[in-house]
Amino acid sequence: MDYFRAGRNTLYCEGVQIERIADKFGTPLYIYSQRSFIDRFREIKRAFSMLNPLICYSVKANSNLSILKTLVKEGAGLDIVSGGELFRAKKVKCPAGRIVYSSVGKTEEEIRDALDYGIFMLNVESESELKKINSVSGMAKRKVKVSLRVNPGIDPSTHAYITTGKKENKFGISVEKAKKILLEKVKYKNLDISGIHIHIGSQITDSAPFVKAVKKVRKLIVELARNKIRIRYLNLGGGLGIVYDKEKPQTAESFAKKIIPLIAGLKCRIILEPGRFIAGNSGILITKVLYLKDTPVKRFIIVDAAMNDLLRPSLYGAYHKIVPLFQRAKSYELRAKLVDVVGPVCESGDFLGKDRRLNVKEGDYLVVLGCGAYGFSMSSNYNSRLRPAEVMVKGNKTYLIRRREEYRDLTAKEYLI
Repeated sequence: MDYFRAGRNTLYCEGVQIERIADKFGTPLYIYSQRSFIDRFREIKRAFSMLNPLICYSVKANSNLSILKTLVKEGAGLDIVSGGELFRAKKVKCPAGRIVYSSVGKTEEEIRDALDYGIFMLNVESESELKKINSVSGMAKRKVKVSLRVNPGIDPSTHAYITTGKKENKFGISVEKAKKILLEKVKYKNLDISGIHIHIGSQITDSAPFVKAVKKVRKLIVELARNKIRIRYLNLGGGLGIVYDKEKPQTAESFAKKIIPLIAGLKCRIILEPGRFIAGNSGILITKVLYLKDTPVKRFIIVDAAMNDLLRPSLYGAYHKIVPLFQRAKSYELRAKLVDVVGPVCESGDFLGKDRRLNVKEGDYLVVLGCGAYGFSMSSNYNSRLRPAEVMVKGNKTYLIRRREEYRDLTAKEYLI
């Protein structure tokens, strides 16, 4: 986390003390480094520069408008998965020619809206969806580019909930089915079926599963070329892992070195869809210690953030480092006890971390690292809790980019009968 650093017994985000941000905006609070988002995007762009790829940031990772605007201004496209994300893309004036649209369940209205905006490409997940897009395109009198998402049957060795390229997953079309569709693509008169898309999962730290998947689709593209069917676009999806604890993920450069030789001769425009890689270590969640609770078997640190604010630990046991904001002397830290960091939600699954060594007092701040991706975007109002504020740090300045919810927000869309 390059732009979150220790200094003078406390932590900084870029040039601002995190404690000052928390004191001003309250907790729980998401804090982002704008510089980090930009640098991670540039890292991928630099690694694949010889191919001049279209890099479409995966909006689902973190969809705040200020983050999207920052990346679009840098030249990023957007990978969207819903009509709501298309709405956000329009809000930040992302050029239509830099938007790709995934999702296994696009509605007719969503397809029509995408066609009206003139997005670059739709990633198609099933033959039924292909027929629906062909029908909607015909009614709209528009020919749209589509890419077939191929399920390569690859185990990426990540958590089951974020694995997307195995045969038992709901995503994509088999290689055999994709080949059949492409050989018969003249049936789809309103579609330009010109791309292959793969996405095998998220938080993948090793290049081997990517290499296997790319080799599989490369074979398909070469075979199709022999039948005079040209694939003009190859979308490699996202999934690059980051450091949450002791992982040693591949860098963008090392990933590119493995992948580029496999695709350099295919004469396809390359599309990439990074999300977590750009956003993950660009944000933190800061929370305040409410109570310390000792039981005969365990000590609990009860904080004001909960599973509704950060779902990943509860949903699939994801690990996030948790550190005290105020860095006390080593002798003090050596007395740290084994604790669970838990929230106020009425669920035993409401925890941010288990069996951590921490020594804090009531009123102290704790920092949960690596929360820029799938943090706020997965938050909810469970237990009628208010979703937190979001702040962006830019050098020595701090900007509120989403206000904290108020109680009236909870019932704003409800009716009494």
